[in-house]
Amino acid sequence: MVFRSKIDAFYVKFVIISLLIVNAVMLMPLFLVTDINQTLIVRMLLLTFFISLFLIWSCFSIKYVFHQNYLLVKGGLLRSKIPYHTMTKIAPTNEIFSGYKLLSAKDAIELFYQQAVFGSVKVSPREKTRFITELKKRCPHIIDLTE
Repeated sequence: MVFRSKIDAFYVKFVIISLLIVNAVMLMPLFLVTDINQTLIVRMLLLTFFISLFLIWSCFSIKYVFHQNYLLVKGGLLRSKIPYHTMTKIAPTNEIFSGYKLLSAKDAIELFYQQAVFGSVKVSPREKTRFITELKKRCPHIIDLTE
């Protein structure tokens, strides 16, 4: 079962501002250096284009996949396999700037598990109620603080 990440307006604005900053920093040398050749201009434009595509892909391809023995949380190149037996609790959160997160909305769930480097992962499934129901089916011992 696959759940896509919810995307809210705050997150879209944050990504757009981040892209503008990255693009400004990457393209600034083209405007500051006077004796620049066309090859370097093309390389800088291509590099900026691919970095922007990578950021967009990483930010908007977030999904959560329920497998038989684990939950796969992935976005771009980041992937985490979280075995169900290691999960301890789920709690609501709206803190999206700290910890390990693969989310794209402020309305999120923090999933605590034993082998986590940061202690938890923050996710924002579009269908939060269905996600929690499915998680509780596969992980009946989990403590649910979202209710």
